[in-house]
Amino acid sequence: MKILIVQDQLRSGGTERQTLLLARSFAAAGHSTTLLTFRPGGALAPTGDDEPFTHFALQSTERGFNWWAPGLVRAARQLAPRIVLLMGRMANCYGTTLQRALPDAAVVCTLRTGKPLPWPFRHALRRVRHIVANSRAARQHAIATHAIAPARISVIHNALAFTPPMHDVDSVRARRRAEYGTPADAIVLLDVAMFRPEKNQIALLDIVAGLDPATPVCLWLAGDGPALESCRARALQLGLGDRVRFLGWLADPSSLYAAADLAVHASHSESFSNFLIEAQTHGLPAIAYAAQGVDETFVPDESGFLIPVDDAAAFTARLSSLISDPTLRQKMAGRAREFADGRFTPAAQTAAYLDLFHRLSAGTTDSSS
Repeated sequence: MKILIVQDQLRSGGTERQTLLLARSFAAAGHSTTLLTFRPGGALAPTGDDEPFTHFALQSTERGFNWWAPGLVRAARQLAPRIVLLMGRMANCYGTTLQRALPDAAVVCTLRTGKPLPWPFRHALRRVRHIVANSRAARQHAIATHAIAPARISVIHNALAFTPPMHDVDSVRARRRAEYGTPADAIVLLDVAMFRPEKNQIALLDIVAGLDPATPVCLWLAGDGPALESCRARALQLGLGDRVRFLGWLADPSSLYAAADLAVHASHSESFSNFLIEAQTHGLPAIAYAAQGVDETFVPDESGFLIPVDDAAAFTARLSSLISDPTLRQKMAGRAREFADGRFTPAAQTAAYLDLFHRLSAGTTDSSS
């Protein structure tokens, strides 16, 4: 089966990581897979020739245009794919154009964002062959808000992009803490996300500032993005000093998960959080605001705590209970690993996509999962 995956650019976000994971998995399963991006480069762009899929960019030089896809239809027709999988908001905006240009192919839109959808994206939802949402909440929102027929939209959760190291966890933990000047006995709170206003890292800084100063806590914030400098300024204003570390973007943050104790996430806008499922498989209990789809990333009250959005007092209370109770942390850690490892494996998610693709090719798509 010929599969074409379309993405505007391979920047450092969670959708881009899922794009690469799926491209590699489809190719490894024996399918001819091409990844087409609008822009060249990006933090996650392949740099060698060892990828099992074909990758090329439509823009010959980097011009900073996320929406510009010169020659997209011509390239798609030349490739003649059976399946076209659109990843990211910009690529999904071309769903209508690609379905019209490739009437014999199944073009599949994906819903992976809590942000408002541009009009071409909303239009494409009604024109493409099928839609994949990465959470049940996103699916229900699409049905209610965009009048999508339930049979035309399936749920396939994101897959785990990073798994725990098989050995030397203690040495990894010690090395990372030493590198960031964090005491061995401190409780490390971790958030891995792009710094954008909706990710709301600034709320985590305020929450940490409100904890008992005697509590040995350090907040690690990993990622980059436009809201980073405002968060740095807020940390300085709050006088957090050694209680916060800005770690930058890491291609592989697995060692951070191994070195941390708790996952904290205050995002206002999600469809599904890659960070939270990765934290779960590494055994980190979660405390997170109840943005769309977050309740599907862990088991509330068993492997973490779901907090009403912007209820900082409730967030602080739950966080304090986990900080002060190592037995509770250990119990929730075990449940977290069990949940994530049973739900979000790359093999299971890849199989779900390929099963959907085969049904689309055969003209049988009655899934309402």
